[in-house]
Amino acid sequence: MLHVVIMAGGSGTRFWPQSRRRLPKQFLKIGTEQTLIQETAARCLPLIAPPQLWVVAGAVHAAETAHQLPELPGEQVLIEPCARNTAPCIGLAAIQLLAVDPEAVMLVVPADHVISPAEVFQQAVRDAVRFVTAQPDSFVLFGVKPDHPATGFGYIHRTATTVTGEEALYRVAAFKEKPDPLTAAKYVASDEYLWNCGIFVWKAQALLDALAVHQPELHAGLARLREAIGTDRWPDALATEFPKLPSISIDYAVLEHAQNVYVLPAAFQWDDVGSWLAVSRLHPQDDDGNTIDGLHCGVDTDRCIIRSTDDHLVTTIGVKDLIIVHTPEATLVADQRDEAAVKKLLAELERRGLSQFL
Repeated sequence: MLHVVIMAGGSGTRFWPQSRRRLPKQFLKIGTEQTLIQETAARCLPLIAPPQLWVVAGAVHAAETAHQLPELPGEQVLIEPCARNTAPCIGLAAIQLLAVDPEAVMLVVPADHVISPAEVFQQAVRDAVRFVTAQPDSFVLFGVKPDHPATGFGYIHRTATTVTGEEALYRVAAFKEKPDPLTAAKYVASDEYLWNCGIFVWKAQALLDALAVHQPELHAGLARLREAIGTDRWPDALATEFPKLPSISIDYAVLEHAQNVYVLPAAFQWDDVGSWLAVSRLHPQDDDGNTIDGLHCGVDTDRCIIRSTDDHLVTTIGVKDLIIVHTPEATLVADQRDEAAVKKLLAELERRGLSQFL
C-alpha cells in the first residue's frame, strides 16, 4: 500500500524574517493559496486515504502541523527530537510504516516545494509506484528538466537510454552536487541532466535493507527504535536513540551507493522555494521587474522583491535588486546578489543576544 511521508523538519532560515524557528517557511504562504505544507498534503491526498498520510516534524512544530492539517491523525505526526538530516528522518518514518504495513511503499516529499499541475505530479507518482511494486528493491527519484543554469540545485545524470520496457524511466548514472555556473550551463544544454527534486518512491523494507548495507550504524539505531514501537518504552527510546543517529542525507547514505536507483523525468513544474529569490519565480513582476506582495509605492525602483502586508506601506526611492521584507517584529533589506548572507545575519543576531527575533 502507498503511504505519503512529508518531511517538515526544515528551519527555513533563508526566509527570515517571515520564517522563524517556531513558524518556518513550510507553514507560510509563499507563492501559494494555502501554506506550503497544506499544498503538499492536498497534492498527495488524492493518491491515498488520510490514514496513509504521515508527517515528520520537530517537537516544536507538532502542534502547528496538527493545526494546519486537521485531517491528519495525531499519531501520524512523527516527532524528531532533534534535526539529524534526511536519512534518519526517512528511516524513522520507514520503521513506523512497517509496523502497520509490512508491504508499505513510501512516497517521500518535502513540505516546502511548489509543484503544478497536481494531476501531472499524481500520474508521475502512480508510474513510479507501479515500477517499485514490480521491482521491490528499486529506488525511484523524480527529476525536472532544468530551464536555467541554477547553481543552487543538485543534478542527476541519467543514462542515455530508458529502462527496458519503460517509456520514461532511466537508471541514474551519477549525482552532481551544486555546480559552478559554467558547469550548470553545460548541464542545461544536455538532455541527460535533471534537477534533483528530492522526491522519492521506494518500499520501506528496501530502504532499511539498503541502510543495513551502506549505513550499519544508522540501521542499528533504527532497529533499537523499532523494538520500542507500540510499547510504553517508545518516548524514552526515541529521546535516547534518535539523537545518536548519524546526521546524514539520504543521498549520501543510500542513493549514491545503491545499484537499483532510477530517475523519472517529471513533466510537472517544480520549485524548491529555497530562498527569497524564489518569490520572483512564483509571482508576476510589474513593468519595472519588481515582485510585490503587499502594499508598496516606489519611485525609480527596479527588479526588487518586496514583501509586506496590506496594512503596512513600504516605500522605496532609487533602489535596484534589493530584497525588502517587512514583518511586525523585524524588517530585512538585502542585496539580492548576496542573499546567502541572511545566514550570517542570523548568526550575528544570536551573537548580540537578539535570539527572540529568530
